[in-house]
Amino acid sequence: MSTHQHPQEFVSPRWSLLSRIEPIYIILAAIILAIVLSNPIYADYGPMMQLLRRASPLIILAVGQLFVIVSGGFDLSVGSLITFIVLLSALVLNTHPEQVYASIALCLAIGVVAGGLNGLVVSVLKVPSIIATLGMLLAYRGAGLYLSGGSARGNLPDAFRAFGRETIYGFPLALIVVLVFGAFAAWTLHGTNYGRQLFAVGTNPRAARLSGVNVTMVRVVAFIFSAVSAVIAAILLGGFSGVSTAVGNGYELQAISAAVLGGAVLLGGRGSVPAVIAGAIALHALFTLLNIWGFPKPMRDAVQGIIIIGAVAYSARRG
Repeated sequence: MSTHQHPQEFVSPRWSLLSRIEPIYIILAAIILAIVLSNPIYADYGPMMQLLRRASPLIILAVGQLFVIVSGGFDLSVGSLITFIVLLSALVLNTHPEQVYASIALCLAIGVVAGGLNGLVVSVLKVPSIIATLGMLLAYRGAGLYLSGGSARGNLPDAFRAFGRETIYGFPLALIVVLVFGAFAAWTLHGTNYGRQLFAVGTNPRAARLSGVNVTMVRVVAFIFSAVSAVIAAILLGGFSGVSTAVGNGYELQAISAAVLGGAVLLGGRGSVPAVIAGAIALHALFTLLNIWGFPKPMRDAVQGIIIIGAVAYSARRG
């Protein structure tokens, strides 16, 4: 009988269990602990809820971005779409403030059309997603500035801003929106046939097509999901910040950073909704920690760049 044993036999079950935990949960816990130690007021319920409420638009946007990344693409248009939706809503509601819910329905319809257009350009015209959505980024930015005349115009009524500002029994309404959206996204990605097809398309689109998957439809739906998430994020940001021509600036890169921080693979085929939600909270918490420590705002861009490079390098080594 041989006395040699395979190396895996020496791995303890406890270590094996720990190695399967996504690193983002440990990173998030460490950042939250650092925030509380740096400013103990965040140990209280109210300030912590405020931190999570402020992270809500990024969480929703990152989850939407995850669908496109799993399919093997990018959506760089979401930041400009946020700005366009806020500016358009302000102009419409300035003259018809009673039409809040009709305005929201109009914005969601615009999101479906915008996402469908992105998906068709990428899937049918074979334009790389990074180029197609970069073009749409410029188109939405130009359209928003044309509508507003280059400056913030109009107002958002309280009923519209309630989604970003109000609470229900002390619990932020924005977090309820996050919980509902996150649960629906997790069920769609991890519990439906569409989710399985999306992973298959991101892993190997040719093999997915040969096995009978409608690759074009799967990708178009992923872009629609991303665009609708941008509209929901715009509604929340309108509640936080009001009308601004810069309200969505930089959110496209923040969403991608949060997704890769949550373990999504940029080449497609892998990603988890709960981990990406943790990634978005961690990124927002990290910005909060940098503010507490007195780092200047431009430090965010440097941090995001380091996060993207580090996360991609880590996922490549992890295989």
